[in-house]
Amino acid sequence: MTVAVFLTSLLGFMAFGMPIAFALILTAAVLMWYLDFWDVQLLAQNLLAGADSFPLLAVPFFILAGELMNAGGISRRIIAMAQAYFGHLRGGLGYVAIAAAVLLASMSGSALADTAALATLLLPMMRQRGYPLHSSAGLVAAGGIIAPIIPPSMPFVIYGVVTNTSISQLFMAGLVPGLIMGAGLIVAWTLIARGFTEPTPPKASAAERRRVLVDGVAALMLPVIIVGGLRFGIFTPTEAAVVAAVYALAVSTLLYRELSWTDLIETLTRASRTTASVMFLCAAATVSAYMITLAQLPDEIGSMLGPLAEHPRLLVLAIMLLMIAVGMVLDLTPTILILAPVLAPIAIKAGVDPVYFGVMFVLIGSIGLITPPVGTVLNVVGGIGKLRMEVLVRGVMPFFLIYLGIVVLLIAFPSIVTVPLAWLR
Repeated sequence: MTVAVFLTSLLGFMAFGMPIAFALILTAAVLMWYLDFWDVQLLAQNLLAGADSFPLLAVPFFILAGELMNAGGISRRIIAMAQAYFGHLRGGLGYVAIAAAVLLASMSGSALADTAALATLLLPMMRQRGYPLHSSAGLVAAGGIIAPIIPPSMPFVIYGVVTNTSISQLFMAGLVPGLIMGAGLIVAWTLIARGFTEPTPPKASAAERRRVLVDGVAALMLPVIIVGGLRFGIFTPTEAAVVAAVYALAVSTLLYRELSWTDLIETLTRASRTTASVMFLCAAATVSAYMITLAQLPDEIGSMLGPLAEHPRLLVLAIMLLMIAVGMVLDLTPTILILAPVLAPIAIKAGVDPVYFGVMFVLIGSIGLITPPVGTVLNVVGGIGKLRMEVLVRGVMPFFLIYLGIVVLLIAFPSIVTVPLAWLR
């Protein structure tokens, strides 16, 4: 009955068009009333406690780092390097998009920021080259969702905070799955590009390749600094976010000199607005998570999934199917904030590695970013490329199927995640 009250309240408020943050707060209030535990002061205290979190400080700094990269020319140089090395291949701009997506993912951790950069710079070039527009847009969208998996990742930070999972270990565990996603895109794009008939541009000269490499080496150092610092315990994930933001600011203003004071103010304003919405959502989710724990919802749902408790892989598969359904109607951050406090304890109780489950949880939620009807990343690509949703869905479908195959692979062979993680530990 408690599960029914929770789901009915949350879905009901959302059906009326209420913002998710307010829907979470009111759902917590409904649970409090249902449990005869009404205390408005407790709601306010948990709302404040939700934002008063040191690990969550990583979120605004990673958001700022992504904005600085796009405004300061770092993203453009990453794409220029990929263009110089892969642009001459058949369907070369697709390989450029994949390489740039992986590199940008290792710097910002934001699917929306990376997708916006890729779509703005590459979609016009792909259209001019004569690539099928639906395939180009689908590839850009599919490449954008690698960002939540390869460190640094804002979704991993949020997941780690709400489930009390090591954020550093989540970062390290995301490396191999993220690279597998990039490899999967290469396979899919190679098959698609076999039918292309456009003339390929000449191969960049060795001098041109050296020039773009030297110009972009400062940008390439950012993921090395972040991953190396985390691996060797030089700084925490929160401190890594600060390092990323300061480094991006220094490179953009002192080295590349493409970020003026006016641009900096606009960049800070955009980052502040995004931070405010994300942090308020996290604070609201803390209120809901408190009542979820108090109402013992994980135990109730765990008893419903009891027959699967002895088969961890089947349990993970069932949870992932639920995640796919939820991801079609919710963005990634709300999905983590709503479901992670409920489902993570169930998986851990069944013997699933908490870090492995966290990686799979975020991976499935990320795939939801390219599935309609919400499909936030699809909407970003559609807005920039002025494309209809049906065109985007048609183009992203081959890459969506590749990603589903990767999910099945990681469920069947969890050691793909856990073995590298054990080495990195």
